[in-house]
Amino acid sequence: MSTIIPETELILNANGSVYHLQLLPEHIAENIIIVGDQGRVETVSRYFDTVDFKIQNREFITHGGTFKGKRVMVMSSGIGTDNIDILINELDAAVNIDLKTRLVKEKHTKLNIVRIGTSGALQKDIEVDSYVVSKYGLGFDGLLNYYLDLPSVNDNAVSEAFIKQTNWNQNLPYPYAVKGSETLIQKIGFDLTQGITATAPGFYGPQGRKLRLTPWVEDFNQQLTDFSFNGNHITNFEMETSALYGLGALLGHETCTVCAIIANRVAKRYSKNYHAAVEQLIQLVLERLTK
Repeated sequence: MSTIIPETELILNANGSVYHLQLLPEHIAENIIIVGDQGRVETVSRYFDTVDFKIQNREFITHGGTFKGKRVMVMSSGIGTDNIDILINELDAAVNIDLKTRLVKEKHTKLNIVRIGTSGALQKDIEVDSYVVSKYGLGFDGLLNYYLDLPSVNDNAVSEAFIKQTNWNQNLPYPYAVKGSETLIQKIGFDLTQGITATAPGFYGPQGRKLRLTPWVEDFNQQLTDFSFNGNHITNFEMETSALYGLGALLGHETCTVCAIIANRVAKRYSKNYHAAVEQLIQLVLERLTK
């Protein structure tokens, strides 16, 4: 028998919507695009045939509408896995918990969630302004370590190989590795570069950048570039995918990340106009996600 979820665990607004996202169950579309940048929500929804609602609270902006006859949503998460934790849990709650009775629904609703991001490449041969699809999210952020069922979705072989090859510092969070949705990866990225995406809990030290502070591991990026597991390499670095893949897998949703490469960290190249590459990627994802 299901247990009623207390008000302190599932916080709702006065109108019954989930706390941070301020969305009601009727708002949620099956196909959802997530972007980090709030301004990019409007960039995506401009391509919708209709925009039926706009809801904003803090960094979470949602536009819902239709594209080629199918309901779609685009949402901003802000930066980091902590925001993904809020977004995915509240999306899932809106469709898989009865918000009036506070009981988990018997019938599970599965969402298709695609993150469109920008990222830095960690392999020299990945061109700036190209696109990379994440086969795995390799998380250095520690978020999924707070969930009891992480071992059920973690690819332990990848994690252990990474720990061994990099001589991973035991004072840092356990590096978990979760596969993305095979269905969405093939649907969205069948003809794109695929690889392991590393997810960091920060932009500077955790990604090997040195300004006035020295990173704990000064050759960290080289270690990531050199890592190999069954022919898979770490293609890029960003700040959300591991949480998206981990929470998506635990909650039974299809998840996929595709990033425009705006910099190559190995070749030291930066895009001259990454906005154009992102616009093209948005169109590609919308077409393929709703096909």
